[in-house]
Amino acid sequence: MLKPTEAMAESAKKGGKWRPILLLAVLIAILILAKVFNAGEKLGALRDWIVTLGPLGPVVFILIYIVAVVAALPGAAITIAAGALFGSVLGVILVNIGATIGASLAFLIGRYFAREAIVNWLSKSDKFQKLDRLTEEHGDIMVALTRLVPIFPFNLLNYGFGLTKVPFWTYVFYTWLCTLPGTILYVVGRMRFPRP
Repeated sequence: MLKPTEAMAESAKKGGKWRPILLLAVLIAILILAKVFNAGEKLGALRDWIVTLGPLGPVVFILIYIVAVVAALPGAAITIAAGALFGSVLGVILVNIGATIGASLAFLIGRYFAREAIVNWLSKSDKFQKLDRLTEEHGDIMVALTRLVPIFPFNLLNYGFGLTKVPFWTYVFYTWLCTLPGTILYVVGRMRFPRP
């Protein structure tokens, strides 16, 4: 017969198998809802509202950006809006803060909500074990490269890296540092060279 603590651990393991599926379902639902309710078109009204907030505008912008990153919503439109709202320098700073905090929260959700189930599921896969060791040993390089060469979507990487052994603070630092060039390109570049 199992002791109460062993029984709780056993039931947590069984329940843990559904966590990644639930997380994926929530992310897909958010993306569908954003599409259905035309979230992109609502950015104009959001921008106008932020302007009316005065000194609280930058704080509210960061909070909205964090929520957008955690919800895995495409961030190009709101990133570009930062330049129009706050100017080049402050826009870059606010986007970088919001993106880094949002990415860090998504990383932690991936790590503590889904990693155990993924590790249990793929524990017999040699490729996954090699990848897991590689991210633990060379996480800095992997995070830097994937941030500097954006082949994979930013929002998916946040959750994906949470499933690996990349140390948290390594992830945070290299995400902050290596998203700066792209942020500058979007915020400043779009202000200088607007679409025709």
